[in-house]
Amino acid sequence: MSKQLFGTDGIRGVPGQYPLDDATLEAVGWALGALLRADGGHARPRVLLGMDTRESSVHLAGRMARGITDAGAEVASAGIISTPGVACLVRENRFSAGVVISASHNPYTDNGVKLISPQGTKFTDAVEAALEKDILRRRQTAGRATDAVVPADAALDAQYLDYLRRFVLPGARLDSLQLALDCANGAVSELGPALFRSLGARVTAIHDRPNGKNINDHCGSLHPEDLRRTVLQTGADLGAAFDGDADRALFVSHSGQLVDGDAVLFVAARYMKATGTLRAGTVVGTTMSNLGLERALEAEGISLARAQVGDRYVFEEMQRLGANLGGEQSGHVIFLDDSITGDGLLTALIVSSIISLHGPLDSLTRDFKVYPQKIVNVRVSSKPPLDSLPEVHQAIANATSSLSSKGRVVVRYSGTEKLARVMVEAERNEDVERWTQTLATALRTSIGE
Repeated sequence: MSKQLFGTDGIRGVPGQYPLDDATLEAVGWALGALLRADGGHARPRVLLGMDTRESSVHLAGRMARGITDAGAEVASAGIISTPGVACLVRENRFSAGVVISASHNPYTDNGVKLISPQGTKFTDAVEAALEKDILRRRQTAGRATDAVVPADAALDAQYLDYLRRFVLPGARLDSLQLALDCANGAVSELGPALFRSLGARVTAIHDRPNGKNINDHCGSLHPEDLRRTVLQTGADLGAAFDGDADRALFVSHSGQLVDGDAVLFVAARYMKATGTLRAGTVVGTTMSNLGLERALEAEGISLARAQVGDRYVFEEMQRLGANLGGEQSGHVIFLDDSITGDGLLTALIVSSIISLHGPLDSLTRDFKVYPQKIVNVRVSSKPPLDSLPEVHQAIANATSSLSSKGRVVVRYSGTEKLARVMVEAERNEDVERWTQTLATALRTSIGE
């Protein structure tokens, strides 16, 4: 059954418009509360609510809380906190579920709802499909009550930071480091600098003054230019850029080089293999992971398994293979022994620890050679199966045949936006340019908006 509301990362849209209108939000809260009462074994389930810094987040949280309480569940609030922070606190405090109001890396005009299971993971596709039935039925009579107001509990934020401090690697001294943090004017604008300063690091924080409208605005992991300038100006040992809800992190080395999630996986995998902590001899990436990562890991005697794009699918493949390290090029990295979800602060903590122990990130990534790669987003009017589009299907076949073992082609739809993503990587830049243009043109001709 295809889902109408839930994408790869919850429900997203424009606040005030379906599916983020008052009636639907209240219905989502009610359906979640009803599910927990039916399946959770508790007369009054407890749900933890967190949000990012968008100006719409407070109202959306209030509508969700209204629906949850109307269904007979209790709501606690961690206030402004990252998505992985909510996942951690749900698991550690045995909440029945968690709700995060965030659209992650999207602009402030968007928002979203992410539902967290009692285990701290996203709910399965089957659970989301079941929830949709109740939501679509309930929304017909919802949306008239006032918002529920739930005061934030500051002790929950403190507990999350205490949890993260456990994962400084043995022997690492963060008080020897100077760090630059780009907080994306998002959920960790306070928590990120507080964490690293509490561990003794000298921190320069930028984009850490949210005003409701500046989240992800030319800053954070999608726009690391300011972070690079800050690293070079301050002489920082490392720069870390988060996105709006801080479930991902990208890095800038001391010399100003951008280090993405693929390179982080390589550095972490080599460290974990050397310390005997890498399980299954395997790292889980995605179909978008650079071919250079696969080649670099092979040279270290480590396999790369590929899952479809989306941190939930990376997590599921890690469980299937018994692996404990996986992630995405975008900066979602899962250290499964420490957390069951991607956590930008945890990733930054581990990368900082590794450079404290083994030197600059430039030297740690020296053996990681990136294949030329280009990603083009094509806005589309609909999302039919790609093999039902003759021109697109033929272009993909031609590109795949031409590149053979010397490159890769991935064409897929975004799970959260009306976009088709074209990714081509090859040994030669001219092949990358040729085939991305060919594939993008075929998509625009067939289903372009």
